[in-house]
Amino acid sequence: MTQFKAEDLKPLPAETLADLLGGIAVGKWRAVDLLQTCQLNIDNGDDPDRQIYTGRFDRTAAAEARAVDALRGGQAPMGELAGLPIALKALFDVAGEVTHAGSQWWDTPAEHDALIVSRLRRAGAVITGHTNMTEFAYSGIGLNPHYGTPDNPLAPGRIPGGSSSGAAVAVARNMAAAAIGTDTGGSIRIPSAFCGLVGFKPSQQRIPRRGTFPLSDSLDSIGPIARTVDCCARVDAVLAGLEWQPLRKRPLAGLRLAVPANYMLDNVSRDVADSFTRSLKLLRDAGVRIDEVTVPVLDTLPELLEGGGLTAAESYHIHREWLRSHGDRYDPRVSSRMERGAQLGAADYIELLRRRRTRKQQADAWLADYDGLLAPTVPIAPPRFEELVSDEDYGRLNLLVLRNPTVANLLDLCAITLPNHEPGDLPSGLMLVGRNGTDAALLAIAAGIEEALRAAC
Repeated sequence: MTQFKAEDLKPLPAETLADLLGGIAVGKWRAVDLLQTCQLNIDNGDDPDRQIYTGRFDRTAAAEARAVDALRGGQAPMGELAGLPIALKALFDVAGEVTHAGSQWWDTPAEHDALIVSRLRRAGAVITGHTNMTEFAYSGIGLNPHYGTPDNPLAPGRIPGGSSSGAAVAVARNMAAAAIGTDTGGSIRIPSAFCGLVGFKPSQQRIPRRGTFPLSDSLDSIGPIARTVDCCARVDAVLAGLEWQPLRKRPLAGLRLAVPANYMLDNVSRDVADSFTRSLKLLRDAGVRIDEVTVPVLDTLPELLEGGGLTAAESYHIHREWLRSHGDRYDPRVSSRMERGAQLGAADYIELLRRRRTRKQQADAWLADYDGLLAPTVPIAPPRFEELVSDEDYGRLNLLVLRNPTVANLLDLCAITLPNHEPGDLPSGLMLVGRNGTDAALLAIAAGIEEALRAAC
């Protein structure tokens, strides 16, 4: 294993996308400079046995960066993300590249860019490469036996979280300014929380999934991982095909937020509970009304997860023929979960969809009285790798890690995670959940909460 040294990595010249864009605009630095910094960090900080990037697009990325610099030199208009190095989870199609989705047997290059990749390129983003992930995105832990699992950048020896593991680690280690992941049960928010980043899961219909390798058609969402709420909002606008509007922080005084007394606070570890309690106090001191209440719909969610739920059924539908022909080349911890979907009959699947519609309506009606819901993003700190050796421990911890973030997917809500641990503590995240379609409002509130959390550090 390559010995990673933090001093081998160089910081980008600014923390936020806004400042990076501003520096390019006035010629303080060039797009090729940002790309070279990211590439040097990949060269010095990636590990062939525990890969962060599973595919690098150096040639096309260099051309994209040079094009941005040429446009600036000619004083031509540039896109909303012009010159920013952006990493992609390895299930977004890039023309000419293999969308392996964390597997080793998939070897067919994509013919076209995914729609979100086309949008990123039109906005001037520099696409750095494909990042590591749980095979076919089916786990919140982030382990991958084929490419290795990246180490946690904040807590060495611990998992990075998944399934968008490499995407989060790439941003945390300045191998990209931002990254794009998918979130079926927390796969953006879990690694973001474990790596000290902001991760945004939008309402599912907000961002089209054409050209994205699916896991669960009912639950898959696409969103950004970055360092700040504003960074995520900028990328989200491009992914959603919307005109960028400057993010205005929502004043905290007068907000009414709910904290569930049931389900999402069960089995929370001491360090995560301490961080969560501290965050609530900060918000109350800032004038937020926080109601700790029972949320009845949460106690009904286990019925939507029985037998693997929609994810098992829909992933088995996608993979059933490949499992017959390539089953021995799957991660057994992934294939076994998919194969549970074979036990769900058509009538059961239709009933599951009906129940979910009812629960979504109940959640929307309940949240109408609040500006959002707060909970720990993940109820535990990132486990150590040795805690996941046995299948029994892996299964137990995977379910626990997924439990809180999956709420937003099952109920089709939007959600964001913000880092809320103190320096030197194990990483944890504060999750804000909002009603379906209230993405802009959620981001505005999150920006205000972020400011309060940062001021306290």
